[in-house]
Amino acid sequence: MDTLEAIRRRRAIRAYDPTYYIDDAQVEALLHAARHAPSAFNIQHCRFVVVKDPQLRRELRKVAWDQAQVTDASVLVVVCADVDAWKKNPARYFDGAPKEVQDQMAGMIHDYYSGREWVQRDETMRSAGLAAQTLMLAATAKGYQSCPMDGFDYDAVGKLINLPADHVVAMFVVIGRGTQEALPRVGALPDGEVIITDRFPAG
Repeated sequence: MDTLEAIRRRRAIRAYDPTYYIDDAQVEALLHAARHAPSAFNIQHCRFVVVKDPQLRRELRKVAWDQAQVTDASVLVVVCADVDAWKKNPARYFDGAPKEVQDQMAGMIHDYYSGREWVQRDETMRSAGLAAQTLMLAATAKGYQSCPMDGFDYDAVGKLINLPADHVVAMFVVIGRGTQEALPRVGALPDGEVIITDRFPAG
C-alpha cells in the first residue's frame, strides 16, 4: 500500500473479531517495521511487550476501563521505553561504526542526557510515539486495523507486566480485524490554525 494511502486509511478502531488470528510471523514482521522508527542518537528506547497469555490479557482489561479491544484484538502490544537506555553502554548503538565514532557518540550522549531527567523522559516518549505510529501504519499497510490506547492504570499495568523500575509504559497498541467502520472524520481544525510559517503571530 502507498504510504500516503496508509496514513489516510489508518483509523482508531475499537471493536475487533476475537476469533481472528494473526500468526507470529506476521506479528514479528510488524514489530520489525516498527523498529525502523527513528530514535535520538539511535538509542532505541522502545521495548515492545507482546501480550499472548489470555489470562494476562484479561487482567490488563480489568485495569483498562474494561475496554473490549484489550482482549478481543488479535494482538496487544504494550509499548514501553527504557528511560536509562542512554547510559547503558551507549557505544553499542553505533556497533559497526569505527571505534572513534563510537567513543565520540557515547560522549555526546552522556553530555546531552546527564543530569537532565526531563530530557531523558521526553526522549523515551518521543521514541515510543514514533514507534507506535510506525507499527500502526505497518498494520494498515498489511490490511489490519489498529488502535492506540492510553485509557488504563499505568501503575497497575506496570505491575502486571513486571515493568523494570527504569522503564515507563507509553501506550497500548492493539491490532486485528475490526468489526466496525471508523466513524467519519470530524472536527478537523483549519490548516491556517495548525500550519504556521516561520513563527507564531505576535501578541
